Parts: sequence; C-alpha cells; structure tokens
Amino acid sequence: MPMVDIPTTRPSLLARLRDAGDHDAWGDFVSLYAPVIYRFARRHGLQDADAADLTQDVLRGVAGGIDRLDPDPRRGRFRGWLFTLAHRRLYDLQRRRRREAAGSGDPEVTRTLHEQPDRAEEERWERDLERERFHYAAEKVRPDFSETTWQAFWRTAVEGQSGREAAGALGLSVAAVYLARGRVMVRLKEQIARMTAEDRP
Repeated sequence: MPMVDIPTTRPSLLARLRDAGDHDAWGDFVSLYAPVIYRFARRHGLQDADAADLTQDVLRGVAGGIDRLDPDPRRGRFRGWLFTLAHRRLYDLQRRRRREAAGSGDPEVTRTLHEQPDRAEEERWERDLERERFHYAAEKVRPDFSETTWQAFWRTAVEGQSGREAAGALGLSVAAVYLARGRVMVRLKEQIARMTAEDRP
C-alpha cells in the first residue's frame, strides 16, 4: 500500500457535480469512482458486462441524486453515501435475479448480499477507494518528474525497496534517492489535498 496519507472527496468537486454540464467534474468523478464500483460488483460475482452495467446504474443514481445530497456532515460522508447506493443497487439486482430463477423453476439460486452491508465490505470499499485516489493522483503528477526521479520514489515508497537497493538499480547515491522520493511525495500530497479536502458536499 502506498505510503501516502489519502484525504477525502473535495467539496468543490461535489458542488460542481450538481452542474450536469460540467464535463471536467464528471470526468474526474468517473475516473475516481467507476473503477471502485466496478471492482465492488466483480467481487460479488458479476460478470464483466453486468459489472459495467451496474457501474453505469450507480453513476446514473449519483447524477439523479446529487442535488438531494444533504451537506450536513452529521449525516455521513459522500463516499459512505456512494457505498450505500452501490450496495443497494447490487442487492436489488440480486434479489430480482433470485425471483426470476425461482419463477423459472431453476433450483440454482446464487448467494446474495444481506440487505445491510457488513463492516468488512465497507472497509474493502474504503481501501479500493484510497488505492484509486492514489493512482489517479500519481498519474497527474508523474509528468512533472524525470523517469529516474519517479522510479526513486516508486521503488522506495510503493514497492518497498530500500534506499540502497533503489540507488544501485538507478545509479544514484542513497541521498539522491531519498531527496527524489521526498520531492515526489510533496507534490503527490499537494495533488491529493487539492483533489480531496473533505468528504462532504
């Protein structure tokens, strides 16, 4: 897991999502959240096409519900709301499939979600989301650095190599590796902070 603190969803993005014509905001939102929703669906047994359909269904649900999202932080964070929405849509899909299977006389009924998600599932969702945010931010800042600088960061902060191992592979001094790593981490944290200040509208 990357050694970077991951803040939460920035309010400016959530506010901008209320404007259906803000294509940049929706592009950012889909890039961050669609892979998390898709992995959630696949983890619960949906095939690729069905998982993609569920992802689109959840994103449509966000588009339809963002205007009614309560900005009161006591009611919970946006990503918790999104997790609940994804869970509910998947639960509804599985319940429909169970009914159809029972109506067709097919004895094979797939295991379904409980109506209320369990804490372990929500924790997996949170880990997926943090991973996606990290990789999204990394893509944004990587062009700002030379390949050697980036590799010094990636090998030590993400892959877990020691400074000495990375230095040997990259032809740098150990000090230069840690200096490069520090420079990238500062920019990465700045990018993540801009992206994700608070997890509420």
